[in-house]
Amino acid sequence: MNMRVDKFLKVSRLLKRRSVAKSAADSGRVLINGREVKPGHKLKIGDAVTIVFGDGELKFRVLLLNERAQKADAAEMYEIIDEGVM
Repeated sequence: MNMRVDKFLKVSRLLKRRSVAKSAADSGRVLINGREVKPGHKLKIGDAVTIVFGDGELKFRVLLLNERAQKADAAEMYEIIDEGVM
C-alpha cells in the first residue's frame, strides 16, 4: 500500500493541513530517504522522512499507512528518529 506524502503528513497530524504539507513539499522542505520530493510522492512503510522547519527539522520513520486514522491513532503511524535544531 502507498500513500501520498502530503496526505500522510495531514492524516498523521504532523502538519495541520494538507495545503501546508503540499506547500512544504513544493518548496523542498520534505525529504524521503534523503531526497527532496513533490507532494504526490508515494510513501511506503519504512521510509525515513525529514521535514525542515525554520531553524530545525523533524526526522521520522513511517510505520503505518492509514488513510482514515483517528486522532488517537495518528501517533502510531510514525516513529520519531530525531528532532533537532540545524
